[in-house]
Amino acid sequence: MNRREFLQVLAVAAAGGMTLHSDFARAAQGAEKLYDLPPFGNVSLLHMTDCHAQLLPIYFREPNVNLGVGSMLGKAPHLVGELLLKHFGIAPGSIEAHAFSYLDFSAAARTYGKVGGFAHLATLVKRMKASRPGALLLDGGDTWQGSGTALWTNAQDMVDACKLLGVDVMTLHWESTYGAERVKEVEENDFAGHIDIVAQNVKTTDFEDPVFKPYVIRNINGVPVAIVGQAFPYTPIANPRWQTPDWSFGIRDDEMQQAVDAARAEGAQVVVVLSHNGMDVDLKMASRVTGIDAIFGGHTHDGMPAPTVVQNPGGKTLVTNAGSNGKFLGVMDFDVRDGKVVDFRYKLVPVFANLLPADAEMSAFIDKVRAPFLEKLAEPLALSEGLLYRRGNFNGSWDQLIVDALIAEMDAEIAFSPGFRWGTTILPGDTITMEHLLDQTAITYPWTTLTEMSGEMIKTVLEDVADNLFNPDPYYQQGGDMVRVGGLQYSFDPNAAMGKRVDNMTLKGRRIEPGKTYKVAGWAPVSEEARDSGPAVWDVVAGYLRSQKVVRQITPNMPQLVGMEGNPGMV
Repeated sequence: MNRREFLQVLAVAAAGGMTLHSDFARAAQGAEKLYDLPPFGNVSLLHMTDCHAQLLPIYFREPNVNLGVGSMLGKAPHLVGELLLKHFGIAPGSIEAHAFSYLDFSAAARTYGKVGGFAHLATLVKRMKASRPGALLLDGGDTWQGSGTALWTNAQDMVDACKLLGVDVMTLHWESTYGAERVKEVEENDFAGHIDIVAQNVKTTDFEDPVFKPYVIRNINGVPVAIVGQAFPYTPIANPRWQTPDWSFGIRDDEMQQAVDAARAEGAQVVVVLSHNGMDVDLKMASRVTGIDAIFGGHTHDGMPAPTVVQNPGGKTLVTNAGSNGKFLGVMDFDVRDGKVVDFRYKLVPVFANLLPADAEMSAFIDKVRAPFLEKLAEPLALSEGLLYRRGNFNGSWDQLIVDALIAEMDAEIAFSPGFRWGTTILPGDTITMEHLLDQTAITYPWTTLTEMSGEMIKTVLEDVADNLFNPDPYYQQGGDMVRVGGLQYSFDPNAAMGKRVDNMTLKGRRIEPGKTYKVAGWAPVSEEARDSGPAVWDVVAGYLRSQKVVRQITPNMPQLVGMEGNPGMV
């Protein structure tokens, strides 16, 4: 952003009625530095991931609980708050501190405004590409899911938006929940000649044939650059198997090594992996697979201001993760000489909607695609007195609202909600609209369930999810965060052995009995037998919100954590 553009931003903000008080004025002055990234080297790659179909600017609060256990204790990404800022050298109270941490979130969000939005992201992408000839835009997946418009258009809004944004290469996760046929339709028609889908770890279940290209090689300023794809390895476990019945997934790091070696043999001087593994899995893969210059990671929504440098038998690999919701754009510049990377510069750039003018072409597209749905999206459901967020290893206040609604509306004793990380944030005093609710719930298998479950089965469910999250071997971490629980209290020891992390389960002060049955509500069933098992979760929660009218301050139902004193991933 040059000085002229900077002054235009201030003028636009003032014309729009924004009070340029001292905090925002300081932030705006810092915008020159924030978006002034001098080009470096001769190969540039831009990276976005996990935007979850958010076309408009939103609020998104970073976690205050991101626990690391075993070898992951005290290491990125398992740092929060002041410790995260100190680790990455970010000044407390700065605009970057707001972008990367949960600290003083509500007040800082009021000061600095919303983040993301494809029109503002498009402005930044165009500027980076203009200053970095030949730069590619990589999309790490979880792009087509997460909003009402994406669900209602069968992802077409996001498919078209990504083409307009200038995405060059992408990989997958939630995209697969639209079904294998829909994904291949987009690849072979909409994306043909525009965007390559890469995923070396997706094979057919019969003959293990590749479903997608394992990698592509693009020439950037005379340098052959390979982008190897790594889709989410546990898609058929975390999401319904019936949506991709003929595809197998998995980490497949042996095949990853083969793909990297093949790309090098084909002449690639730079090899990067576009991954949806999650950062802990990427860190382990980087230690085992040689020949990768950098991994551009996603899935765990970790906004990491700097790469982690991983040593392996072949040298070093940079591991990055670019947050979520269109909130950040990663900018990686490589200096490639004599056929290899000799130096790099990396910046994870926050996308502040108040500091980046909206791209006119993208704005017009967004207005057009949203127009048929505006009335439904804008329906007011209730007023929120407190901050509603979803992000962290355990319950967030949005998650608590959902389980409270399930218990009330379905006459249940206990409620479970999946440990999803996506979902926008509502500031205190704001109105919850249907669009906000769909930001938390818009999936292709939204049905609610009411099940009689024994106390023993309840513990088994909690233990199974706990191991997916806290297994000391990242390769066995198979999904999102801990299942969100309503009605039930329990203690939790992340360091305990499998099957022994959950204890002291109680309901209304009474201990859960293994042989007794309880009425448990839930949603997002992955089994095909549960299709259409009950009304869509957004209908259930919307009914609850309409009856409440005002949502009082919510305190999330957190387990009593054992052995976590002093863990830098928790406040």
